[in-house]
Amino acid sequence: MFASTDRAAVATAMDRMSLDLQRGLLPYALALFAICLPIYVWAGSFASNTVWMTATFAMFAINWAAFYFVVAWLKTEAATNIRRRMRVHIACGLLWAVTCGQIAVVAEAAGPAREALQMVAVAAAVICFFFSAPSLPALLIVGPAAAAGPLLGLFLHPESRLQAGLAWGAVALTMALCLILNRLLRAQFTLVAEREALFAERAASLEKAERLAKSKSDIVATLSHEIRNGLTGVTHVLAAAVGQGGRAAPSREQLAAALDAANDLVTVLNATLDSETAHAGRLTLDQEAFDPVRLTRDLVLLNRPHAAAKGVELALHVEPGLESLAVGAAMADATRTRQVLANLIGNAVKYTVRGRIEARIERRGEDRIAVSIADTGPGLTPEEMEQAFEPFRRVERTGAGIPGAGLGLSLARQLAQLMGGSLAGQSAVGVGSCFTLELAWDAEASVEVPAEPEPFASVTAAAAHSTRPLRVLIAEDDALNAAMLRAILEQLGHQVVHAHNGRRALDLAQLAEFDLLMLDGRMPLLDGPQTAAAVRALDAPVAAAPIIAVIGGDAEEARECLEAGADAVLRKPVTVAGVARAVADAVARSRDETSASRSAA
Repeated sequence: MFASTDRAAVATAMDRMSLDLQRGLLPYALALFAICLPIYVWAGSFASNTVWMTATFAMFAINWAAFYFVVAWLKTEAATNIRRRMRVHIACGLLWAVTCGQIAVVAEAAGPAREALQMVAVAAAVICFFFSAPSLPALLIVGPAAAAGPLLGLFLHPESRLQAGLAWGAVALTMALCLILNRLLRAQFTLVAEREALFAERAASLEKAERLAKSKSDIVATLSHEIRNGLTGVTHVLAAAVGQGGRAAPSREQLAAALDAANDLVTVLNATLDSETAHAGRLTLDQEAFDPVRLTRDLVLLNRPHAAAKGVELALHVEPGLESLAVGAAMADATRTRQVLANLIGNAVKYTVRGRIEARIERRGEDRIAVSIADTGPGLTPEEMEQAFEPFRRVERTGAGIPGAGLGLSLARQLAQLMGGSLAGQSAVGVGSCFTLELAWDAEASVEVPAEPEPFASVTAAAAHSTRPLRVLIAEDDALNAAMLRAILEQLGHQVVHAHNGRRALDLAQLAEFDLLMLDGRMPLLDGPQTAAAVRALDAPVAAAPIIAVIGGDAEEARECLEAGADAVLRKPVTVAGVARAVADAVARSRDETSASRSAA
């Protein structure tokens, strides 16, 4: 139990409690010294040296004044420094030790009252021992210093050996009892400090649990709203498409609206999953060199038609000389950087009604590069800017009627920090906003640039023409996933045969010839790895056909599929570009292996 707490914090807490106890005893110490003062005055009246008596009274006055100011100082914030407080407590104890020594000096000239005054000084030293007991450093320093003067005065006179022995015994006994008391107090302080540490841990855990519960509640509330609204619209359009309710077929505009709603739902779900993964610390990022100018220019070209449709100019400004650099690259995860910049540019286009949007790329120092997205949108107040970066929080003044989960900027900042960069925003109401992404820059790194840059076109078109039309067998037990995969493959120009499980796919593979197999990782009867292994074991041409495993994202599932004979892995949810690229890669790999085997033969 104690091992889980911070030992240094516990030790500090123990010192603080010992000093607090000493502070609580100060009034009682002053009261005892006030009681001893008349006795000292009576005994000191027999002394012939009035100067020493006056000096002693002055010491009492100084000590009481010092203690008054110390008590007042302990109530201020400056007294939170434990080491400083310890030094102040020891200094105050030494003031009374000096007073005991002063009394012992006065006793030497007190005539018949000498022994009585020395015993008064011993009693004062015993008081110093007692009130220094809570703090071990103070006890070991103040107590012996207070007892040294009167004991020395008694032992210097042979006729006072009896009183000296009694005084020495009293001081030794007091020291032993005070050490025992200090030990007991420190044991109690340890228990209290451990309890406070445990309470602090429990409070932190409770706060973390409350934040997690609130986050989950926000996720459920946001997704419920976004999914309900989006799916309702998509359902109505699909109902019209299948002719339910006698309604006419949906128009192109209605289909486009349904597609936009579905894309918004996918965006919300992806942002939510990424945010939760990043918050849990499970989001893995690659540190690679890439060209931020090329990446930003692609995003500007991609969003320029949307901005032009609203009458908004979208421009790109690159710092002079940055594009002509032979070496030098940003160091981060290119895919996640694209995600962050796509969100920033998309927000600027979404919220800017008129005016201009500009993406600026510039160096900052020797090892940083900044990409700023400035717009002439409605702008935000400082309070609204803080709210915009909070997850699942939207600015109602500017976001009313605009779909979204309120996760874009929060996730973008998380990604920027995970990549070793930063994301900051500046805004003024009625003027616009500027969000700046800063990333690491390596002046010695280089990025491979294609000799002939591809025209700005979709990956789908490039990959679609890279292969001839294929006969594809897909094995998928989920009807919706199968329909989506079939639609994508047919869009790419391929012929598709669908099997509902692995057993049916194996039977079809033995009856017909297929150029490509796409197998779901988890299916009834035969799962993806078992089906792939069975196909590879067939004595037929299909055994050499490329196989793509379509999985849910589990690394163990991917490993099993590859070991069973799959040539590539495609993770759900699939996209047109992802399927096109996977098909092209699998077919190319299969052709390379075939050519190699023929050459070897």
